[in-house]
Amino acid sequence: MINSGEPVDGTFTVDVEDYFQVSAFASVIKPGDWDQYDCRVENSTRRILEIAAQQSTLGTFFILGWVAERYPQLVTEIRSAGHEIGCHSQWHQLVYDLGPEGFRADLIQSRDVLQNILGEPVRLYRAPSFSITLRSLWALDILVEEGFETDSSIYPTRHDRYGIHGSPKSPYVIQTSSGPIREFPGMTGSVAGMTVPVGGGGYLRLTPWRWTARLLRQIRSAGRPLNVYLHPWEVDVDQPRIAASLKSRFRHYQNLSTTAPKLARMLSQFRLTTMTAALDQSLAAETAPAAYTPATGTTGGHHFPHRHT
Repeated sequence: MINSGEPVDGTFTVDVEDYFQVSAFASVIKPGDWDQYDCRVENSTRRILEIAAQQSTLGTFFILGWVAERYPQLVTEIRSAGHEIGCHSQWHQLVYDLGPEGFRADLIQSRDVLQNILGEPVRLYRAPSFSITLRSLWALDILVEEGFETDSSIYPTRHDRYGIHGSPKSPYVIQTSSGPIREFPGMTGSVAGMTVPVGGGGYLRLTPWRWTARLLRQIRSAGRPLNVYLHPWEVDVDQPRIAASLKSRFRHYQNLSTTAPKLARMLSQFRLTTMTAALDQSLAAETAPAAYTPATGTTGGHHFPHRHT
């Protein structure tokens, strides 16, 4: 176990959701139908907990409110093991599709579910599919207004569903009109001059471990902390197969059998911990972290301009 104050390589995070709740299947499975599916999230989350315990690693588990309502004992089990709890929304809807009012309602519902189970504040948030983008920067104001202190929803890359290309790769503070919030961005490396996501979700499953390890060392050599993430369904090889598009099925099912062993190797080779601990250490080492202004593509200061829709 990493002691307080010891140098770390970054954070280990888990987005706790089940296989039928992912954005890739949203066109064929509606939230109102979720109760019709066989839930497997308890066993698959416990497998991740076992791997983390074997490697003496603590992390941050961003839990879907829908899951927490049905499996409160899983929430307390994660917390009792020493891990940190964050919010991953109630219904796993893309932020920019919800709009400000819908987002706030979803956020409050999921936050309150978790806080009622834990009896303690929940101050960390990660949007479904990293869906805080240029279209939904208003969500940062709402997060601050609802008591959140840390976000991990902005990915500095291009993707068909998420990303703010050119945004900072290291943690930074965003000064919203409602107050500051700390941002721990998605993790990217550099390949042939291109910025590529690495070390999480499908990027972890689809990439050979030796390439992933090389990119993780590259990130650490550049002085940036790691932000590893995965989902419980990614260690569930026997999960039911959903009839979705070929692209969605490839993204979801490819190399599921490799996730658990890759995770074990990652936790054994890199010193990972909770997001709060890793973020505290990273920001403390920065004398003047630059912030990115997405509307203009410039850096400087600590302000994110917010565009409301």
